Amino acid sequence: MSTAAQVRVVRGGLAWVQDGGRPGRMAQGVPPGGPLAPTLLARANVAVGNSPDAPAIELLSAIEVAWEGDAASIAEGVAATDDGAPFALREPQIVAPRPGWRVGYLAVAGGFDVPVVLGGRGTLLVAGIGGHHGRSLRAGDRLPVGRQERAPGVDVAPAVPLPPLPDLAAPVPLRWGPDVHRFDARAREQLLTAAYRTTASFDRTGLRLAGPAVPRLDGDGGRSAPMVAGAVQVTAAGEVIVLGPDHPTTGGYPVVAVLPRVGAERLFARPAGALVRFCENGGGDV
Repeated sequence: MSTAAQVRVVRGGLAWVQDGGRPGRMAQGVPPGGPLAPTLLARANVAVGNSPDAPAIELLSAIEVAWEGDAASIAEGVAATDDGAPFALREPQIVAPRPGWRVGYLAVAGGFDVPVVLGGRGTLLVAGIGGHHGRSLRAGDRLPVGRQERAPGVDVAPAVPLPPLPDLAAPVPLRWGPDVHRFDARAREQLLTAAYRTTASFDRTGLRLAGPAVPRLDGDGGRSAPMVAGAVQVTAAGEVIVLGPDHPTTGGYPVVAVLPRVGAERLFARPAGALVRFCENGGGDV
């Protein structure tokens, strides 16, 4: 592929470059990062012949993009969203999360060739690093495209099957967390039986849920402890907060439960106002 190949942002929004993350750097104060919805990132990438965790654009709103390059690179400009249907990115194209979903992805064959920072190419917004200058995409930004691994054309079937879409109507599984002893059985039962809703209070650090307060047995006098993505924290007022991939590396609110990957994805992909019900799942990260 020509080194001149790039994607130009015609109209920006709540969108940034994201990849598989930066595992293993929590001791340095760096959260693991990675996609809000790993299955959706994988679907977009696999559709254009990339590895499932290659750098792509993570979308929380509509943006408009166009392909730029010489004649050879323009002939190879193949892109896909998480619906899995490759298309030729010739003229300016508006892309957005699919209706009824909060997050979506846009991948290009070859991936986005942004710099590796602390072991990953994804954007860490809270630190202003990674991706494209560590920030959301703006009009006029140009993202270089990496070497294409597949043959040019939009009629080439993915080398491997696309993973199935997450079921956003299904209950969100959880496992009880390290601080479950700070909640009585009534609180745990409520978390499994009450209806919650996603809110607009959401970013890559976490999501606040609306619903009945979860009573605690103690105050906020505990020590800060290491956090993980999917941790379900409860504030002193009983509000439920679920940590995202760019979560603080430590936190003080007690962690009543932890969502496995499939549960966190089902939750973060739901739009604001969506119904959430939890179910107990002692299994692994499925």
